[in-house]
Amino acid sequence: MADDSDFLPGDGPSSGISVTLSAGTLRAIRDRVGKRGVSAYLEQAAQRQIERDNLDELIADFDEANGPADPEAVAAKRARLIAPASDAGEAA
Repeated sequence: MADDSDFLPGDGPSSGISVTLSAGTLRAIRDRVGKRGVSAYLEQAAQRQIERDNLDELIADFDEANGPADPEAVAAKRARLIAPASDAGEAA
């Protein structure tokens, strides 16, 4: 079998492991996806967490090379992104 490092998250054959979750977390997952959907749910959650970790690392690398982003510039760009559709024409 190929080394695990040959696969990107979400690729490759399935491999079983043992995972310990709190009873409340497991119940919440089963309530959402049923008993047979737990593995797929955890796979998707792990992939999302890997994406977030990778983004955090990219941001840290960027901040180290360029300094932190200007909070006022970030707030202005965020306001443009979440502006109601009716305001979009005015901003352009």
